[in-house]
Amino acid sequence: MNLENTQIQMRKGILEYCILYIISRGEVYASDMLEELTTARIMVVEGTLYPLLTRLRKAGLVEYKWVESTSGPPRKYYWLTIQGNDFLKNLNKTWRDLAKSTRLITTKKRTTSTTKKSAKS
Repeated sequence: MNLENTQIQMRKGILEYCILYIISRGEVYASDMLEELTTARIMVVEGTLYPLLTRLRKAGLVEYKWVESTSGPPRKYYWLTIQGNDFLKNLNKTWRDLAKSTRLITTKKRTTSTTKKSAKS
């Protein structure tokens, strides 16, 4: 197995949740989302972000507006719809449940029988 591929898949699995969470804090420009995701080490490129934002808009979870910029072309700012807020609330619960379940599994101490089985393998 390739460790890097598994790590990428894990990050992709939480990308939509993270993007919705970033947007939930207030109107946000896509490049600001990219910067925050990169800073958090959830690597994403424009070619991944923009199609995802389009899917979220088509699903009715986000909306956007164009805002004129003094330093270049107009910018598209995103915010969550009421449906998007409800969807995110459900994802928050799912995330808490997954984090709790993962913690239970990853913090459990090895038993003697598990250690013996691992040594035989």
